[in-house]
Amino acid sequence: MHYNKIALYLFFLSLLAAFYINVEIDPRWQEQQYIYQTYVNQNDELVYKLNQKEISVGPVVDYRDSPLRQTALASKGKPALDQQWVKMPDKRLLLLKPSFHYGFWSLLPAFIAISLCLLTKEPITALLGGTIVGAIVLGRYDITDKVLLPSISSDGAATIVLLYLWLLGGLMGVWSKTGAAQAFADYMTTHFVRGPRSAKLVTWLLGVIFFQGGTISTVLVGTTVKPMADKAKVSHEEMSYIVDSTASPIASVLAFNAWPAYIQSLIFVPGVAFLATEPDRIHFFFSSIPFSFYGIIAVLGTLLLCFNITWHCGRRIQQARLRALHTGKLDADGSKPLDGKELHKPDVPAHYTPKVYEFVLPLVILIGIAITTFIITGSPKVNWAFATALCLSCVIALVKGMSLDELISGIGNGFKSVVVASVLLILAITVGGINKEIGGALYLIELIGQQLPFWTLPVILQLLTMIIAFSTGTSWGTYAIAFPLAMPLAWAIGSTQGIAHPEIYMAICFAAVLNGSVYGDQCSPISDTTILSAMTTGCDLMDHVKSQLVPASIAALCAGILWTLSAFFLA
Repeated sequence: MHYNKIALYLFFLSLLAAFYINVEIDPRWQEQQYIYQTYVNQNDELVYKLNQKEISVGPVVDYRDSPLRQTALASKGKPALDQQWVKMPDKRLLLLKPSFHYGFWSLLPAFIAISLCLLTKEPITALLGGTIVGAIVLGRYDITDKVLLPSISSDGAATIVLLYLWLLGGLMGVWSKTGAAQAFADYMTTHFVRGPRSAKLVTWLLGVIFFQGGTISTVLVGTTVKPMADKAKVSHEEMSYIVDSTASPIASVLAFNAWPAYIQSLIFVPGVAFLATEPDRIHFFFSSIPFSFYGIIAVLGTLLLCFNITWHCGRRIQQARLRALHTGKLDADGSKPLDGKELHKPDVPAHYTPKVYEFVLPLVILIGIAITTFIITGSPKVNWAFATALCLSCVIALVKGMSLDELISGIGNGFKSVVVASVLLILAITVGGINKEIGGALYLIELIGQQLPFWTLPVILQLLTMIIAFSTGTSWGTYAIAFPLAMPLAWAIGSTQGIAHPEIYMAICFAAVLNGSVYGDQCSPISDTTILSAMTTGCDLMDHVKSQLVPASIAALCAGILWTLSAFFLA
């Protein structure tokens, strides 16, 4: 109760501060440059590709005439345009977009959301509090119509509702109603899992195999292993940490996924030959993988946990392991698991006999479609995969004699089990969008725009991207802000200080941004992967956040030391 009062006072103070910012503080506008590969299509139109779609370039003006260049923004303030294509003096085409920030005040919504979450252990009210504060800073007092409705109707929120509420919830509900998940857990326990150690090792291996990263890996692994791990009496804190720490960290190391194609568009630096073309930048991404120290250490750290080596895991995970081992309790007293009680005990009709293939076949189809569509299109069609798996599970259940009413009842229970997590994800998208619009990330990056010893830059970039990603709950959003600013800064510092091996130095700085963002996203209570890791493994969200903070921070500390030494001795 004491912490709830503190949270209430803090929220009211933040509301006053938000009104003050909106009325008294003028935003500082900044030019943002975006580089895309432009080409002439079959219709003789100059276009570029974004998210696999062709978009027309439109009118192009000379850079010196653009109202979105930095000198114009500094003198005139808010521009009338939201973007404009320009031709630079060296003939390159760039897309300019204006952004702004309020100095350190830009960090207020993220600070409030995270502080309330830690104080109250209630993430929905915390995220809503951060959303309200951010909306007031932007002067959007009609929060329902001007903030929440646009966010709920966005493509990102629609994806959340379709995939994580309908498809994932429905699939989990069917598996619970048919007893398929429990049958699989029983089979794995009998043939492969001999106890908590082997259950954790199977989870780690699946996390490595599903190296697409982010929400895809989290959902696939968490959904697959939960019944097996519960059967083996593995604590939910351990499981959520293993699932979360083999999602984005492994994707930054085994980068045969969508990451290089997305990130390469953000790291062009004028005059740098090894970043000149798209193939050059993708090659640079893969050449930097040996410097992805955080991803490597995080994945190896979870492997140690699988063998019950916990010296690096902190007190919370150690206590959780012992609690599950000696008492059989998978959650701490007073915890509030995200997965819902509807799926804790299978409600299989008396006339129905569960079979292992009811779990395995839909899962194989799900993974097969995800991998096949990735190979063919370059992006896994996760919605197709989950929809097909759900339909197949329903058909099998009906063919085996389950009535339609019983099947719909199971699907309904599945929906109920993920409603809270879906609301959390939508609110996380909302507050993340507000944080980006207010410019907290821009402000943090601006702080390092000064002369620094070259060997200190990687760890500074790591720390700043950790803070940005932790505050916004997104690694990819952090990349979009940090890379276009960090890479030119790294090149400028390296050039002025006469570094012998600039490509190695740039790779080290690149890896620091890449991995620092992964750490911040992984540990943030407002991150979609953090929420999904807790949801799919049945863990309390704040128990997951607090328990994984120590091992993740140890991995980040080791990575920071290695980046500093690498920059000093190898660059």
